[in-house]
Amino acid sequence: MKRLAVLISFSGDGGVERMVINLCAEFVRHVEVDLLAIRADGGHVERIPSAVRLIRLKARHAWTAVPEIERYLRERRPDALLVAKDRAGRAAIRARRRAGAQMPLWIRLGTNLSAALERRNAFNRWLRIAPMRRLYPLASGVIAVSEGVKRDTQRVTGLPAGRITVIRNPVITPMLAEHAAEAVPHPWLADKLQPVVVGMGRLTQQKDFPTLLRAFAALQRERPSRLILLGEGKDREALEALAAELGIGERVLFAGFQSNPYAWLARADLFVLSSAWEGSPNALTEALALGVPAVSTDCPSGPQEILDGGRYGALVPVGDAAAMCRAMSATLQAPLPREMLYAAVDEYRAATSARRYLAVLGLLDVDSSSR
Repeated sequence: MKRLAVLISFSGDGGVERMVINLCAEFVRHVEVDLLAIRADGGHVERIPSAVRLIRLKARHAWTAVPEIERYLRERRPDALLVAKDRAGRAAIRARRRAGAQMPLWIRLGTNLSAALERRNAFNRWLRIAPMRRLYPLASGVIAVSEGVKRDTQRVTGLPAGRITVIRNPVITPMLAEHAAEAVPHPWLADKLQPVVVGMGRLTQQKDFPTLLRAFAALQRERPSRLILLGEGKDREALEALAAELGIGERVLFAGFQSNPYAWLARADLFVLSSAWEGSPNALTEALALGVPAVSTDCPSGPQEILDGGRYGALVPVGDAAAMCRAMSATLQAPLPREMLYAAVDEYRAATSARRYLAVLGLLDVDSSSR
């Protein structure tokens, strides 16, 4: 059986880690999988399938991991190498070159880098982009999670379009419905005396939860409701203070990281994505897959594609709390049918995504990948 090496730096409890584990769970149906983990920390590590060989690297940073990656490539000689995240990708390119190895090496990019770097000064942007332009041509190619990420990657790296392949995230797993059906995790989701709005993601600048809190505060004047935020992060104290300042402290639940967020999400009346930027937002895809109506910012990139320009959920400008409030109110008043939401994300099934990855990596024939 062919062997696939997957390299990732576990930097927290984010969507990238969750998607890589979803992929690995499908990959092992077809190939042997070695998961090389830098900083194997966070709540998602326990979800790594037992059939996956977990190799915990001693390095705590992608750059210092190069010698370990090189040694692995020399000793194990995998048939292909898939790397998640930019810094790990550049480290893998260096390691493969030092090892003199020739296996296909593909880098998975899950965010819009231009938007992520927008707030940094010109020198810091150059420090990030210059190595990509130098090293990415040495990779076999890049897998982008959305058309928006592909276009941005072309601009940033200078790679031709033919070197970048779009494969949708493996969001919809066989376990999604099973997890969603678990016991009601909070009284707000059981009594339903008022509609429940859910936001999900790390409590950081990227997710722009302050805009969601302001929109939710405005919504209370016409539609009393409750808000649950699923996720943890460095901005939690500031967000709790803002909720208190807006007078909605008792209506907002900061639920923290949840190993099973789907039991919460599935019972929501509305999901809201307030992000300033994304690659392909998994939480938005999961909400639709569970039949939960959604409102999203029209951020770069992903929501425009997932919601088909607003057909499957309202799109509002980034940072516009008033527009978000209006969209939330309208969606609660007239939600789309569940069947329509399910159909919107059909191509985000994990088995389909994994087969397409394996085909690109040369580990599965193209005919099989389309089934």
